[in-house]
Amino acid sequence: MKALMFGWEFPPHILGGLGTASYGLTKGMAKQEDMETIFVIPKPWGDEDQSFMKIIGANNTPIVWRDVPWEMAEARLGKLMNPQEYYWMRDNIYADFSYMHTNDLGCIEFSGRYPNNILEETNNYSIVAGVIARTYDFDVIHSHDWLTYPAGLHAKSISGKPMVIHVHATEFDRSRGKPNPIVYGIEKDGMDNCDHIICVSNLTRRTVIENYHQPYWKVTTVHNAVEPLSPEIASIKKLSGVQEKVVTFLGRITMQKGPEFFVDAATQVIRKTAHIRFVMAGSGDMMDQMIRLVAERGIAHKFHFTGFLRGKQVYEMLKSSDVYVMPSVSEPFGISPLEAMQCGVPSIISHQSGCSEILNNVIKTDYWDVDAMADAIYSICTYPAMAEYLKEEGKIEVDNIKWEDAGLKVRRIYDSLMQ
Repeated sequence: MKALMFGWEFPPHILGGLGTASYGLTKGMAKQEDMETIFVIPKPWGDEDQSFMKIIGANNTPIVWRDVPWEMAEARLGKLMNPQEYYWMRDNIYADFSYMHTNDLGCIEFSGRYPNNILEETNNYSIVAGVIARTYDFDVIHSHDWLTYPAGLHAKSISGKPMVIHVHATEFDRSRGKPNPIVYGIEKDGMDNCDHIICVSNLTRRTVIENYHQPYWKVTTVHNAVEPLSPEIASIKKLSGVQEKVVTFLGRITMQKGPEFFVDAATQVIRKTAHIRFVMAGSGDMMDQMIRLVAERGIAHKFHFTGFLRGKQVYEMLKSSDVYVMPSVSEPFGISPLEAMQCGVPSIISHQSGCSEILNNVIKTDYWDVDAMADAIYSICTYPAMAEYLKEEGKIEVDNIKWEDAGLKVRRIYDSLMQ
C-alpha cells in the first residue's frame, strides 16, 4: 500500500500539534511491512527524519519546464527524483503557469509557515500537487487539515485514486463558533468530495456531521497518540532550587485554548496561597492581552511568560512543572496533556477536549468553571498523595496510547476504500 500524504508542517519545524500528529501517525504506520508513505510539505528544511518515509517539498517541485538539462537541475532535484522522472515531467507537463512567480528551476517558493497570504500559498500548493500526482505511483491520497484539502482534491482529480481527509481541527474550533466563510468553504468542499473523513475525536466527528452536513457512515474517529520519549528527553531532570510549585499552560495563546480562564484560575489560587507559581508557555495573538490581564489582576509577581518553546525546550518546561493545565474552549484532541503525563506531570484538562474521551487519570473540568479549575490546581499542589497518584497512574495510562494502533485503524480505512 502506497499513500500520498499532504501535510503543512513536520518536526522539528512545527508551530502546533499538526506536525507532531503527522510525524507520529506516519511513523506508526511505517511499522506495517507493506506500507509506504510519500509525505509532501510546502517547504522542507533538510533536517526532517526520513528514515521511515519519503518527504517531498512543494518548493522543490518544478511546475514550469524550461530548457533545463538534468545536470543543471541535479543539485536541487537529485534527492527528489531521478533523471527519468525529471525528463518525463519536463516533456509531459504542458500547463502554462507563466503568470505565477517561480524561480530559475520553475519552482514556486513557499514560506514553510502560516503567512498572511495563506490562501495564496494553499492555492499554489494545490497546483504543485497536480504535478506530484502525475509523477509518483500511489494507491490512496491522505490530506491533513484544511490547508491541504485543495491539494488532495487536485491529486484525486488527476489520478482517480481515493482520497481521505484528516480533520485535526475545524474552523468552528479555531473561531469559537464564528467561522471564516472562506476557510469553512474550503473545509466543506474537501469533505463533500473526498471518499472518507478521519476525525481525531468523537467531538470533532460530531462537528463534521452536524456543521458540515456529512453522512455519519463517511466519518470515522481515530484518536491521536503520543511518541515514546527518546533517551535524551527521558534523561532531562527537573530544575533544582525551585521551592514553589509550578503550574504550566503550554500551547498557542489564542481564544481556542482558553488562556484567560487559566489566568482567572491562577488569580484565585495566588490569592489563597503563596507556594504556587504559574507559567504561560507559548505565543499567539492573545499574548499581549494576557500580559495586560495578569498585570491588571496584580499577579505578575507569580506569573511568567516564556514565549514560544520548541523541541527539547518543551520537555524541559514540562519536567519542571508540578501541574499541567489545558483549559481549551474547543480542542479537537490535544496531544500536549499526553506529553505532560509521559513526563509524570499531573494534568487538568477541559471536558471540551478530544483527549478527554480517552484519558481517565486526569482531572477534567469545564473550561469556564474557573472555581473547579482553581480547586484542582490547589489540591494537586497541596496534597502529595493526590499528585503522586495522578503522576504514576497517568504515565501508565498514556504509555499504552500508541501511534502504531492509530496507524492500524487508518490502514483499515485505506483497505476498505481500495475494495
